[in-house]
Amino acid sequence: MAEELDISTGNCTVEKDGKTLVVILNRPEAKNAFTAEMLLGMYKAWRRLDEDDDLMCAILTANGDTFCAGMDLKAGAEGHRSTEEFTELMGKVPNVHWQALLRDDRPSKPLILAVEGFALAGGTELLAGTDIRVAAEDAIFGVTEVARGLYPMAGSSIRLPRQIPYCLAAEILLLGRRITAQEALQWGLVNRLVPKGQALAEAKKIAEQIGEVGPLALKAITSSLRDIQTDVAEPEAMLKSDELAGPVFASADAKEGMRAFKEKRKAVFKGE
Repeated sequence: MAEELDISTGNCTVEKDGKTLVVILNRPEAKNAFTAEMLLGMYKAWRRLDEDDDLMCAILTANGDTFCAGMDLKAGAEGHRSTEEFTELMGKVPNVHWQALLRDDRPSKPLILAVEGFALAGGTELLAGTDIRVAAEDAIFGVTEVARGLYPMAGSSIRLPRQIPYCLAAEILLLGRRITAQEALQWGLVNRLVPKGQALAEAKKIAEQIGEVGPLALKAITSSLRDIQTDVAEPEAMLKSDELAGPVFASADAKEGMRAFKEKRKAVFKGE
């Protein structure tokens, strides 16, 4: 049974569901466009994911028929009024908004995306910061900042060419082109499509599988996937990979995993 956590805000509901943190954008009346309250909730959620050893991964989703429209353009160039707590936090953590939007200091555990409807501008920018992505068949994606004379500052111009073919990333970024869920699957931007209304349920199935693996191995592999990119020469990449692998193989969890295999039973991992 999911439990709502006290780090929830007015525009971002955060729940703990077993070993999974569920982060729900909650401003459906405004297509889940960003507010300071929403960013505050996301920031707190990602930091809780890192701090809570019982949590293995997080799901990012949204209430309503639109995942996220990104920046609130109707609020004007000044953006939404900040809350006192968010303003105080920015004084201590200057990049708190980039942490919230998964540009900087992403949590060390996997992030699963569950998208229904439109995920435009900041909505697709959030996608690029996640690891496994589920989309409803009616989902629409796009980094549309260029059409408004804006720059996608949450990382899409860097990440998309590393995640999908360059020419396709260029088409998304330079034309502000919207792409269908079917195109996103074909291009490798998302992992799987599901019927409308089923994205979160499918994401939870993935999260359940993640909850069964070794937590130390999970964090090390997540780090390797994100940080050792194709622009790193293979010999250097292998050395970096070995640095991640060493502590995993020396752990009690690794011994338990091999012992459980030999004894034909389910492994009991302790993150040690």
